[in-house]
Amino acid sequence: MGSRPTGSGHRTSSRGDGQAPAYRPRHPETTVLYKALERDFEAYEWAHADRFEKRSGPLRPVVRQSVFAYLDCGRLHGGFARIRCPKCRAEHLLAFSCRRRGICPSCQAKRSALFAEWLVEEVLLDVAHRHVVFTIPKALRGLIERERRLHGLMAKAAWETLRELLSKAAREPGGVPGVVASLQTFGSYGANFHPHAHIICTEGVITPDGRFHPVIWPGKRELEERFRRLFLALLEKAGRLSASFHETLLSWRHSGFSVDASQRVAAGEDARLERLSRYATRVPLAVGAVRDRPGGKVEIDTPPDPKTGARVKILDRLDFIHAVCQQIPDPRLHQTRHYGAYSSRKRRALREAFAAREGEGLAPGENATSSEAPPAPPTDAPRPAAPGSAEARRRQSWARMMKKVFERVFNYTRYRSCGVAGSCHAPLSSAV
Repeated sequence: MGSRPTGSGHRTSSRGDGQAPAYRPRHPETTVLYKALERDFEAYEWAHADRFEKRSGPLRPVVRQSVFAYLDCGRLHGGFARIRCPKCRAEHLLAFSCRRRGICPSCQAKRSALFAEWLVEEVLLDVAHRHVVFTIPKALRGLIERERRLHGLMAKAAWETLRELLSKAAREPGGVPGVVASLQTFGSYGANFHPHAHIICTEGVITPDGRFHPVIWPGKRELEERFRRLFLALLEKAGRLSASFHETLLSWRHSGFSVDASQRVAAGEDARLERLSRYATRVPLAVGAVRDRPGGKVEIDTPPDPKTGARVKILDRLDFIHAVCQQIPDPRLHQTRHYGAYSSRKRRALREAFAAREGEGLAPGENATSSEAPPAPPTDAPRPAAPGSAEARRRQSWARMMKKVFERVFNYTRYRSCGVAGSCHAPLSSAV
């Protein structure tokens, strides 16, 4: 019986009896990340003031809380649920999760999968979207590293940029685009601190009556220039940028600001849109990309370096721990934000208006010619599950999320004496 590691640290076993592969619990204590934090985190705390504080600011309390919660995640000593088969009375223990953001690969993977599914099913309209990535120059990244709330100004500036330019292109009074922003602090090169914003934006504007007006997408330079001016103005207004340095940044020929909107998702491509949403909220480091090296070093797989072509980055353990801990967000700092047609105040009404127009068979920019009410949805149409109901818990089960991500069906356990699949028992979803 062979087994292979999966991206979330879980393992599956191949079966020759035609049954679904069995899920075996992950063992975080075997990963390089867990071992490094367990062995060297206290040394990192002692060394932080001398080695990292000048560049990154003081050690935040949330870092210690998150690290120790992660070290208990998936371990029985951190708490567990007892699951019993109602047929044969066999039992097994399910360890609790830490549910911490930015540090736990398993919990962040589940959060990302749930968010992506909810976004596609409940928020995004069936229209064309753009994936837009906003980045800032290196001269400003340290400011956000030391004061995390400033990262939210990037999302605000990105939203204002898209709202202004798309509304101008559509020439439709009252029309606004729908925007979902995901803030990330890590780059591709060994969890280097690189604050940027992933944006999923409608390729047009939506009017209050549910009409979608597609537009010709603005040019790259126009987007970059507007974003640069808005973001710098917000920093100066917040008292974190002097007027003189503001003018200096505006005078740079190569500004360091970048906006990439080359990725387009057509209407109806829900699966692709869901994968994109998971990518925008993914974990900072893949478990399989990190390896131990002799001499207390850690090796991380990276994309090819544009200057050297190197595909790995080697760090000592304290630098590795610092890179990981810098990706932990502050408490009550929202990493995902919704604007315009996708804001919490507007999305329900606009979604209903949009669905009504679709029910009338109208094109995105076509006006209704009949005063009749739209047909009622069929009675067998899927409805949202009531909060806290068994259906809601079923929809959020870990086994179902794994099937979505790995495109395979899993039974998390199978009792030997009776063959009953554990994935059918309700206590699982309440414990995860």
